[in-house]
Amino acid sequence: MQESKFFQERAIQNPWSDVAKADWNNWKWQLKNRITSLEQLEDLIELSPDERAGCRFANKKLALAITPYFFNLIDRSNPHDPIRQQVIPRVQETQTQDGESSDPVGEESSSPVGGIVHRYPDRVLFLVTDRCAAYCRYCTRSRLVSNAQDYNFHPNYKAGLDYIRANPQIRDVLLSGGDPLLLSNNKLDRLLSDLRAIEHVEFIRIGSRIPVFLPQRIDSELCKILKKQGPIWMSIHVNHPNECTSELKYACDRLAFAGVPLGNQSVLLKGINNRAEILKQLIHKLLLMRVRPYYLYQCDLINGSAHLRTDPREGIALIKSLRGHTTGYAIPQFVIDAPGGGGKIPINPDYIESITEKFIVMKNFEGKRYRYPLKPQATQDLNRNYAPSTEDRDWIEPILA
Repeated sequence: MQESKFFQERAIQNPWSDVAKADWNNWKWQLKNRITSLEQLEDLIELSPDERAGCRFANKKLALAITPYFFNLIDRSNPHDPIRQQVIPRVQETQTQDGESSDPVGEESSSPVGGIVHRYPDRVLFLVTDRCAAYCRYCTRSRLVSNAQDYNFHPNYKAGLDYIRANPQIRDVLLSGGDPLLLSNNKLDRLLSDLRAIEHVEFIRIGSRIPVFLPQRIDSELCKILKKQGPIWMSIHVNHPNECTSELKYACDRLAFAGVPLGNQSVLLKGINNRAEILKQLIHKLLLMRVRPYYLYQCDLINGSAHLRTDPREGIALIKSLRGHTTGYAIPQFVIDAPGGGGKIPINPDYIESITEKFIVMKNFEGKRYRYPLKPQATQDLNRNYAPSTEDRDWIEPILA
């Protein structure tokens, strides 16, 4: 198999075609040269009226920021390009629909101290920064990240660490934000070291879109820190196969070789990845990058996200379209993060037809029915005493055989 067939390196477009390769591959250069204004965007791409109006509003809701690397993946001739829709604001973000809110999954009500969200008994979310390399237009924490809404979040590491130390039931800490990998190496190393020193903390995770927005950040020094402090588990966030570049694969390889197990969390987005063939391409490329598809999220009810949200039934149908047609490793769990703070709830296709005292009656991916006995006596009934009706015989015979 030729790897280049699946992970192509895109030619650098103007105005960066003359940028030295050493600069382009420097993550600090990428951050310094992010696109952050309407004027910069208009020099690079022909915007629609909706996009132009959205950019004018961005500084009141969620800042505009796109790394040159990620912008370079946009097909500028396609107004519906899947990369473009994720990072260029649209006027629809100003339109709040019924049920939407600034804190759709109820993090504020589960926050005992600033920066800590403690929703599940044995684990916490530790928000360590309010900045990202680029801003997803459907961001659940748009109230917090970029400070466009004057949220004024300032992480208090001491308060967060003290809370974790004082609660011995906490065995799992997820670092998020913002993006933890925007912290300096020294600060990240110190934070991970402090968490490792807490005896009851067994499991440390990082949620990051840096490998996708800024793969240059995954350098040897960062990988040394993650290996030293490991095992550190990491969830990245890839939504479309066009994001799976040779640069992202290289970043994932480096993380994997540093001992970082990788999973992916996608958000189901209208016009971006809500087609079976697109989702299948994505999950197969993820596996080729050593990344396990983990979650497929229904888009949260964040203010101004209706134009990107799908009907949840689409997600159920998509998962059903994958089952039996690809390896089980490739199939993510479709979940809804319950509005108001109920946590992640799996939303699965209905493979169970009924449960009786003796059997579970199930359908497989082809729609064929099967029975599984619940008790030893049920097995005997199934094999010896069960006399199927005429309409049952066509699907019970495989079991009796």
